[in-house]
Amino acid sequence: MSEPTLWLNQTSVACPPGLTLSDLLHREGLPSERVATAVNARHVPREARETTLLNPGDTVLTFEAIVGG
Repeated sequence: MSEPTLWLNQTSVACPPGLTLSDLLHREGLPSERVATAVNARHVPREARETTLLNPGDTVLTFEAIVGG
């Protein structure tokens, strides 16, 4: 039986039971203080990441603000 997965920035990654968005960012080495996040096309504010449980098949996007002048 294959391990459950979700999509992170168009890449399939493992999704063990109880995985939160905060856990995923930490596990994947993403700078949580510098990225915005969305799960299934819905914005997840930074303060909600620790309580946002992820499910197999979810689509998670992270993106950094681009600053220019």
